[in-house]
Amino acid sequence: MSSRTSPIGPSITIRRAVARDAKRLTRLVRGSSAYEGKYAAAVAGYRVGPDYIEAHRAFVAVGADEQGGRVLGFYSLVLSPPELDLLFVADEAQGRGVGRLLVAHMQSEARAAGLDSVKVVSHPPAEGFYHRAGAVRIGTALANPPAVLWDRPEFEFRVPPE
Repeated sequence: MSSRTSPIGPSITIRRAVARDAKRLTRLVRGSSAYEGKYAAAVAGYRVGPDYIEAHRAFVAVGADEQGGRVLGFYSLVLSPPELDLLFVADEAQGRGVGRLLVAHMQSEARAAGLDSVKVVSHPPAEGFYHRAGAVRIGTALANPPAVLWDRPEFEFRVPPE
């Protein structure tokens, strides 16, 4: 897949994020039910700003609707060192394959950039998703108070050549 708009099925498109997406992406992160309870503090003040979008390979999955497109999820790929920095799927879009589409797109972008693997430090509730999406557990990132108060599973996506 290219960095341009890529249609995925009849109603979902993955495209490069742009600065005007920043507020919607921030709302998606802060509103994620995966960060309720003891995890809420991790995203309470989190901001996906236009500067972040400009600095990283950020892509959004957009669903077609009467408003011209609704953000269903997004990811950010950092090339050096290779890491899937963010991956969020809107609560109402979970279980519909959006996360898998974003992972497949990320792997294609990583392959195009010449990477053979991409690391992920996962949010604990997302561990099962990463297993199902094909990532391999490689370790544990220890808690780093006050920013992160819990250990997190580390995964790696292998990026096979085409």
